[in-house]
Amino acid sequence: MTDSNEPRKIDLAEAMRQKLQQKKQQQAASNKPGFTGTQQTKAMKSQNTKKPNNQRRRTGGS
Repeated sequence: MTDSNEPRKIDLAEAMRQKLQQKKQQQAASNKPGFTGTQQTKAMKSQNTKKPNNQRRRTGGS
């Protein structure tokens, strides 16, 4: 029984390092001229459209 097709277990720190490395590579690729990336940053939303937090009113806070 070979488990070479299963991903090997790594600790959280190593997983985060790999994720950060992937992110850096994607950013480096998106900085190249003529690159049309599929993963664009989201357009910023105005905070005026956010639903207000009614927790203080609900809980009877002062």
